[in-house]
Amino acid sequence: MSVLCKWRIVEMPDYTDNYVDMMEPAYILFSDQGSGEFAFGCVTGHIFGAATAGAIEFSWEGNEEMDEAAGDGWAELQPDGTLKGEICCNSGDEAAFVAKRDTSSTAC
Repeated sequence: MSVLCKWRIVEMPDYTDNYVDMMEPAYILFSDQGSGEFAFGCVTGHIFGAATAGAIEFSWEGNEEMDEAAGDGWAELQPDGTLKGEICCNSGDEAAFVAKRDTSSTAC
């Protein structure tokens, strides 16, 4: 199984449930071109990273509440098939997440 897919973020322990899906259903997408994107709450970003079969490390640029933002992150496949990781802002905020493969997407 590979991390290269669209994933539905189903848990972000540091945020309330109504924030995570505030603008749209929270997700993270990793493509086979070393790129991708994510959205949760009022944060969106374009991903630039390098993946192995079961993990990825990435940097990102985007917006947080309409302000320019950037940072890095990582994600790793878990034995139960979920994806666990963290999206970190250069400002110091860290957003841990758990995601499940988005079965409605053709991106997998």
